[in-house]
Amino acid sequence: MAVNIPGLIAVIVFYILILATGIWASRKAKKEEKKCTGNKSEVAMVGGRNMNLWVGIFTVTATWVGGGYIMATAEVVYDPAMGLIWSTQPLAYALSLFVGGLFFAKPMRDKNYVTMMDPFQIRYGNTLMSLLSVPVLIAEVAWAACILAALGGTIYVILGIASYQSILMSGGVAILYTLLGGLYSVSYTDVIQLLFIFVSLWLCIPFLMLNPASTDIIYTAVDELYQAPWVGKLDLVDLWRWLDGLLLMVFSSVCYQDFYQRVLATSSTAHAQKMCYAAAVLCFFLGVPSMLIGAIAASTDWNQTSYGLPTPYEKGEAGIILPIALQHLCPVYISIAGIGAIAAAVMSSMDSALLAAGSMFAFNIYKNMLRKRVRSLTWKYAVYYVLHKMIGVRI
Repeated sequence: MAVNIPGLIAVIVFYILILATGIWASRKAKKEEKKCTGNKSEVAMVGGRNMNLWVGIFTVTATWVGGGYIMATAEVVYDPAMGLIWSTQPLAYALSLFVGGLFFAKPMRDKNYVTMMDPFQIRYGNTLMSLLSVPVLIAEVAWAACILAALGGTIYVILGIASYQSILMSGGVAILYTLLGGLYSVSYTDVIQLLFIFVSLWLCIPFLMLNPASTDIIYTAVDELYQAPWVGKLDLVDLWRWLDGLLLMVFSSVCYQDFYQRVLATSSTAHAQKMCYAAAVLCFFLGVPSMLIGAIAASTDWNQTSYGLPTPYEKGEAGIILPIALQHLCPVYISIAGIGAIAAAVMSSMDSALLAAGSMFAFNIYKNMLRKRVRSLTWKYAVYYVLHKMIGVRI
């Protein structure tokens, strides 16, 4: 497969823009460190607790709307064995942010914790806290690996670049700006990334719908044409399994340090709660383009496209239906915009996962257990961050 040179140039320009934004934000972080009278390492972890409300809304939304989110949503809607009714991720993520804002944001922010493990460390001691940290850190590594895999598969489909090359490039950019500015760099790059996701995905929708190979999705929602209706069906016997999956995502998503890192970085409890509620609405809204792409893919006669037969589902490629649809149903320049949206989504979640894991290790394990008198955690945090990143890439 030949490399798509214009697409590669566009992605490189996007990465340069993100890196430049991260470097600019790191300067702001340095200024905050000079003003800080307490532990300067907390500036990197919770941003000096003065995060702007709008920046907070954007960074929480961008963290939840990752590569796995937009790819999986399209996959489930496209899958003839599942359909829209089983695409619970947008609803679950929105509900999780509402739950977090309603029940957890106020007590966590009022007590000025640094990480989500602080209450456990204070109440139960270091031993139990360290045991509880293991699954949390593993989850962060696995999440980073998942979204990196989504990026690698997408870039290969559209640009013809080997997955490992795109993963290394994206990881290198993310680790550089995060080490330079900590939460400040992550938050301000999230703003750029979220805007890019919003514009790029919605830009692709009209081209996908107007492709001659695609049938009206209103018709295929309830009538079988090329495959089962994309709305799907939920039998009474499967209701409890549906609820179980929904509630699992709702409550497990509240257990991520990525969420509490933003809550603890806000300037007040009121801002923390408003941030959660607004991000919940945006998170669901940004799942709509992926739902539409999945529905369009289910309504497409793939024999009329450059993809041909058998269909992506029959080839076992439903997991990458979003980049396949962009590649074969959109003009080249539009598909490049789509790949930019996925790259932005991946980086916005990946840097958050790695920052969260690095913060928990440096503050709860290294500082509070191993070296209680240490003043600065910057280098220890950086070393763990790099190791975390290497493991995620390797997986």
